[in-house]
Amino acid sequence: MLKMQAQCLSITDSRSLCNHLVPVPLNLRFFCKLSSPASVATSSQPKPFCKGRWPNKFGISYNQRKRNSISLHLSAAAAVPPPAPPTTELDDEGKGPNPKRLWRRFWKVAAPYWWSDDRVQARLQLAAVFALTLGTTGISVGFSFLGRDFYNALANKDADQFAKQLLYYLGGFAGVDLISFSNILYGIYPPLFVVLLVYSIGGTAISVFLGKDLVTLNFLQEKKEADFRYGLVRLRENAESIAFYGGEENELQLLLQRFNSAFENLTQLLISSRNLEFFTNGYRYLIQILPAAVVAPMYFSGKIEFGVINQSVSAFNHILGDFSLIVYQFQAISAFSAVIDRLGEFEDILDSSSKSPSESSEEISLVYSRMNDSPTLEPNGTVLKKKSQKLLDIENLTLQTPTSKATLITDLSLQVNCHEHLLVTGPSGSGKTSLLRALAGLWNTGRGKIQFYIDDVGVAQSSSELEETSMKFSKEVFFLPQRPYMNLGTLSRQLLYPSWAEDVAPALNNLEPPVTLPFLVRGLDSKDASRKPKQPTTDELIKVLEDVRLGYILSRFNGLDSTHEWSSVLSLGEQQRLAFARLLLSKPKLVLLDESTSALDEANEAHLYGLIRAAGITYISIGHRRTLYDYHCNCLHISAADSNTCRPNWSINPINEDTPVNLSKS
Repeated sequence: MLKMQAQCLSITDSRSLCNHLVPVPLNLRFFCKLSSPASVATSSQPKPFCKGRWPNKFGISYNQRKRNSISLHLSAAAAVPPPAPPTTELDDEGKGPNPKRLWRRFWKVAAPYWWSDDRVQARLQLAAVFALTLGTTGISVGFSFLGRDFYNALANKDADQFAKQLLYYLGGFAGVDLISFSNILYGIYPPLFVVLLVYSIGGTAISVFLGKDLVTLNFLQEKKEADFRYGLVRLRENAESIAFYGGEENELQLLLQRFNSAFENLTQLLISSRNLEFFTNGYRYLIQILPAAVVAPMYFSGKIEFGVINQSVSAFNHILGDFSLIVYQFQAISAFSAVIDRLGEFEDILDSSSKSPSESSEEISLVYSRMNDSPTLEPNGTVLKKKSQKLLDIENLTLQTPTSKATLITDLSLQVNCHEHLLVTGPSGSGKTSLLRALAGLWNTGRGKIQFYIDDVGVAQSSSELEETSMKFSKEVFFLPQRPYMNLGTLSRQLLYPSWAEDVAPALNNLEPPVTLPFLVRGLDSKDASRKPKQPTTDELIKVLEDVRLGYILSRFNGLDSTHEWSSVLSLGEQQRLAFARLLLSKPKLVLLDESTSALDEANEAHLYGLIRAAGITYISIGHRRTLYDYHCNCLHISAADSNTCRPNWSINPINEDTPVNLSKS
């Protein structure tokens, strides 16, 4: 029974006594010392209260000999009124807690500790807390600087600095963790540190053994899924041709083969991942009891306290986490490695297709020169008229395929002047389209020189020559393939492509790639945009459609602003006429046509060639029709190359009434 004494100034009735008693624990003996015996004698309330008031609730004995005390015995069944809610200390105006008063009382309560007998130890511990806090802050600040330098090196593409900062960054984290908790673990029980090393090394070895196939399986999964998606895309793009052939069942079987291949590889991948996950989970949860099991005998023998067991488990987990990176992240590492393999393979292909001259023994030189800087002179020294100025000069061109290095054309030399249209003929596989690829800079395997004379080479160039490998740097040369490209957009965008493609999408003008891609080719700079022809008006777009006999598609597709899948809704012949409309709007000096009228009837073919001739455009055509002779001045015939000889396999002849027709069907 708890005994407690309290001094009361006055108790005049039972209510005041109860106010001093509650809340009261059960079986509490309460001694209330009155201010004087006379105060009890003169009051009529205490005596009746002490003798018989609430007899069923309180057992009250009044000591007659010692009137200065009252002894109260509270039974277990005593009913205690509920405690009053705690009151909040308010300031003088009653508006809320007084911060000054709270601080003053806090200091009054806490200050004695700092001047007690333990003051030296207390102050040292406080200083240690401040030092540790500053040390933690310093480590955080150090990591912030490491992070800054790390991302700066990444943004600046500084590979050496990036690797250095990455080493510092990872080393800093691992070093702080290892040093801090290794001391703790080694101090508790040195053999436990050895157990940790053996456990982590063994776990890493088993993880590598179980997951050794994951990198290969992840790589194959990426490839097989990509092959399956590519098959679906090809099926969609060639759905009409497949339907004409009746090849639906065959295509379904081919797609199912690719799907099954991806599915079987995924099954093996899941099995390997499952086995590795089983081991990883066991490895992760076994460490929850391993350190405790190692140090438990020391606890039973009384060498360590119980809290040391928890400390050893915590330190063990921290250090093991540093040593078990491969175990915990093996699946992520294998998936990352597969992605790196695919990207690396892609980069190797890019590197092999863009070798520098020092790495390749032979390479075709592609040069652009300003037309005014390279005039053609007559024998008497006078400059030829504009109609006879050179547009293209090919010197000793030997063209080979990029992969097999098979020779297609040997030692070709020719010159194309303004309005001297050239027809290229020859059997299938002789290298006609390959010659256009070389002129476009798509193929550079071989030797020789290709030189264009154009007006839109940048005037800022100090030399009259600009060596590049893409025709995108000139709007004076235009290519028309056999199957034109139809972009996604309105009919007007089809007509304005590619000369004004950036103008019809102004929101994309300011977008720049985050990095410099090795395969990204830039178009004209903003300072060169002034040399580009003015964008055609709506009336001009309508007129050019009528010129190429496509005016009816305006009513069919509800005007120039309609959007459709143009490669599907337009026939190949309509797409070829639309490509000629692009050509007429762009007004280049030279155009190269690769069987660009193969899907047209002879009447439309003659009409389109008449349009580009009337526009003053010089053209080089590849074709197989006899009627093409009527629209050209010269004929370049390419024969099949003979691998046993190095003699030229080409001939150039002017076209006239006596020229024999020498067209080989493909």
